[in-house]
Amino acid sequence: MVFLPIFYTDVFGITAASVGTLLLVCRFWDGITDFIMGLIADRTDTRWGKFRPWILWMAVPFGILTILTFTTPDLSTTGKLIYAYITYSGLIIVFTASNVPYSALMGVMSPDADERTSLSSYRFFFAFLGGLITQGLNIYLVDFFGHGNDVLGYKYTMTLFAILSVIFFLITFLTTKERVKPEKIAHSSLLQDLKDLFKNKPWFILFLLGIFFVTMTTLKQGVTMYYFKYFVGNVHLATSFMIAGLAGAMVAAALTGRLVRIWGRKGTMKASLLLALVSSSLLFFARPEDTVAIFVLGVLTEFSTGPIVTLFFAMLADSADYSEWKNNRRATGLVFSAGTLSLKFGTGIAGALIGWLLTIFGYTANAVQSTHALDGIRLLISVLPAIVALLALVVFSFYKLDENFLKQIQQELQDRKAAIIEN
Repeated sequence: MVFLPIFYTDVFGITAASVGTLLLVCRFWDGITDFIMGLIADRTDTRWGKFRPWILWMAVPFGILTILTFTTPDLSTTGKLIYAYITYSGLIIVFTASNVPYSALMGVMSPDADERTSLSSYRFFFAFLGGLITQGLNIYLVDFFGHGNDVLGYKYTMTLFAILSVIFFLITFLTTKERVKPEKIAHSSLLQDLKDLFKNKPWFILFLLGIFFVTMTTLKQGVTMYYFKYFVGNVHLATSFMIAGLAGAMVAAALTGRLVRIWGRKGTMKASLLLALVSSSLLFFARPEDTVAIFVLGVLTEFSTGPIVTLFFAMLADSADYSEWKNNRRATGLVFSAGTLSLKFGTGIAGALIGWLLTIFGYTANAVQSTHALDGIRLLISVLPAIVALLALVVFSFYKLDENFLKQIQQELQDRKAAIIEN
């Protein structure tokens, strides 16, 4: 999300408009494969469980395709574009086959809503830590490995990150356990699972929330390098900016459980979205020399994302409970795949907006930008994310699955399972 747009335009040599279209097409296709993967995962049955084995099977292919995606072959402009489509599509398909089961795993590690919130907090604390490491080191590693040659720098930097990712995938596989077992349902067709999903109002609201949230964050993250390289005039400050922001997100993810105890899940989510809206809006008025203000607003925006993404995945697990309670069928993998589908759609929409709007505003790679182009970059990192945050806040106001309703659902599910055991 952070480095691929500027890698494709400033290193790989693809036009911004082509990059925007590529990200849109690949991410929308990726979203469709999420649905497919969710259905496959729900029907997987191995001695390791339904979801864990996919993390194992996809680890090495993911590492290989990561390296290939950030490799720059000596091809024509058309050849490079074709190569980018093939490698990036392959990467996201393999990632889907790993990440959908990985996300769904949280829904079967514990049946308790509070434990899921805690699990999600740990998950995203360390996810933000991973982001902090990669975003903080990427520019310096590219310089170190490339010695001025960004083509080699990116290739070897991503090779290092790919190797580390494979190791951590294997650790995840080896140290987790699936405990929540779905009831055996004799007749559960693919069509019925999809019908159940689209009748699930809490899930549908979360689906829209996911699209808006990731559109907001990807707009900001995808244009950060452009913002500091061309508007602020110091690309290396982007590293400190991203580290500071991710540190804020880590703190917020760790504090989510406490915030939920004070405001509840819905209150915490609404407050976080409001913070994202206000801090993003104010960033538009910052000047290149207003470094402190830029950093403070950036940290506040990233702080808001910690509770949002933590609660989003915890709430997806709740919506799986809701579906089982209402329909007497559980499709955890499908619920989470449809949730991650919204994230892929949001990434695709944001990627397309970045590429297309940079072109509309007259962006030229590796050149002094016009005032018009700089205004476009500023809009992409501030006003547009604020508008999307407002849409997310409006949509989430219709979410009704609160703590009391959840307790009722979980109690009734436990009573049903106890009755089945007795019979």
